[in-house]
Amino acid sequence: MILNLKKKKPIFKMLKNIKTPILCLTAYTAPIAKIVDKYADIILVGDSVGPVLYGFNSTRGVTLDMMINHASAVVKNSKNSIVVVDMPYGSYERSKYLALKNAKRILEESGASAVKLEGGKLIFDIIKYLTENKINVMGHIGMLPQLQNGNYTVYGKKKIEKVEIFEDLELLQRAGVFCIVIECTIKTLVDKLIKKAKVPIIGIGASPKCSGQIIVTEDVIGMTEFNSKFLKKYSNVKKKIDDAISKFSLDVKKKKYPTKDHCYK
Repeated sequence: MILNLKKKKPIFKMLKNIKTPILCLTAYTAPIAKIVDKYADIILVGDSVGPVLYGFNSTRGVTLDMMINHASAVVKNSKNSIVVVDMPYGSYERSKYLALKNAKRILEESGASAVKLEGGKLIFDIIKYLTENKINVMGHIGMLPQLQNGNYTVYGKKKIEKVEIFEDLELLQRAGVFCIVIECTIKTLVDKLIKKAKVPIIGIGASPKCSGQIIVTEDVIGMTEFNSKFLKKYSNVKKKIDDAISKFSLDVKKKKYPTKDHCYK
C-alpha cells in the first residue's frame, strides 16, 4: 500500500491504516528515490549513507549537512512515501535543545516528514521534548549502529539487554514516537516485545511478526559487499554495472565507440 500524503493525517494513524506489512527502504539519491517511491510506505534517508556511498567504516562520520543534502534530493524525487531522516551521531545526544534545533533544520531544509533517533532510556527526555515541539520521531532500539561504531553484534543475548529493551519500548511509546525500528535482535525476544507494542514495530534482522520490514536498498540489490544473516539479495547490480563498463571500455580501446551514429552532423 502506498500512502496518500495529501490526506495530511498524523503519521501514526496513516501507518495504522496499512493492512499489509509496512515496507521501508532506504534512499540517498534521486535515481534510487524515484524507484523506491513506487513501492515504499516509508523512505529512510539513513546515516548508512556513510558506509554505502562514502566508504566510511561506520555511520559516525556522517554529518548533519550530508544528511540534509541527501534528504533534500530524496524528498524532491518522491511523492508517495513518508520520508524519514536519521539524525547523525553527535547531532542530538548532548542536549534536547540542540536536538530540537537540528531536527527543525533537517525538516525545514529538506522537506522531510520525520526524523529517527537511536536509543531508548538514555534519550527519553530528548525524544519527548522533540514530540512536544511537534517533531515526528521514529524510534530505534535493539542493536544501535551509532553506538557500535562499525562493530555490529546481535542484540538480546545478555540478560540485561532482555530487560532493557522492554524498558526502552515503554519509554519510547511514552515519549510519543510514531513507530520503532528494531535491529539485529534475537527473534524470540522481538516476538515477546511485539505483544506489548502500541506502535508499529519495523524490523531489520528481527522477526517476520513485525509490523513491517526495513532494509538498505543498495544491500538488497547487490550494490554493496555487505553480507549478514538477515539479508536476502534480490539482484546483483554491481556485476551488471561492471559488465557494462567493461564493454564500454573495450569499445573505446578498439575504437568501436563512438561511431558516426553517436556524433553530431
